Amino acid sequence: SLDLPLVRLQCYEGIDATQALYDWDFPRQILHLRALEATGGVGPTDVEEAEKSLYDDRFLLARPVLQALQASPAVLLVDEVDRADDEFEAFLLEVLSTYQVSIPELGTVRAATPPVVVLTSNRTRELHDALKRRCLYHWIEHPGLEREVEILRSRAPEVSEGLRRQVVEVVQRLRDRDDLQKPPGVAETLDWARALQHLGSAEIDLAAASATLGALVKYREDAERVRQALDQMLRA
Repeated sequence: SLDLPLVRLQCYEGIDATQALYDWDFPRQILHLRALEATGGVGPTDVEEAEKSLYDDRFLLARPVLQALQASPAVLLVDEVDRADDEFEAFLLEVLSTYQVSIPELGTVRAATPPVVVLTSNRTRELHDALKRRCLYHWIEHPGLEREVEILRSRAPEVSEGLRRQVVEVVQRLRDRDDLQKPPGVAETLDWARALQHLGSAEIDLAAASATLGALVKYREDAERVRQALDQMLRA
């Protein structure tokens, strides 16, 4: 454990630098102006000072990247970076190359200690080589059977031990297939186990499995293949 504060930036389609860096608290700025007007603090001679006071630290809304630079040292998790577009990826590359951002109204913010940056990707698109060159690549395999059972025990304690193990055994066998567009991940294992539990299943049967298949696979073709595979598994 690094024992450092974790700052998470969740990427999504359409995210831009504003959501990652900072914004201004517009409602509070308006209230500040009204307070100045009410106290006679805004006149012809001090308009410039009033404008400057609007862009004070107290009105700055720091977003994850700026938070990580200010919290230095910290861990910055940029989650699912592949969901963002090329422009946002270029922005990340620039900021994480210098570990500083420029705020026109306040100046430059530099990290006293560069944050530890972790980028995750589900490979919905390829990341640019320039960004990958600055990363240490690590592929995370699906957990083994016992580890996945333990994850299920921790995250879904309401699921019975017998059903828990049976679910993991089936999922692990499905991952060994090479004909699925998207093999189930740990999130699908959890969803499927909970769905079966909600149906009151003590063990997997074909009827319950078919009724909850949407929690396990996300493509129609995969659903058909998995349904046939489950039929064979459960009849064996």
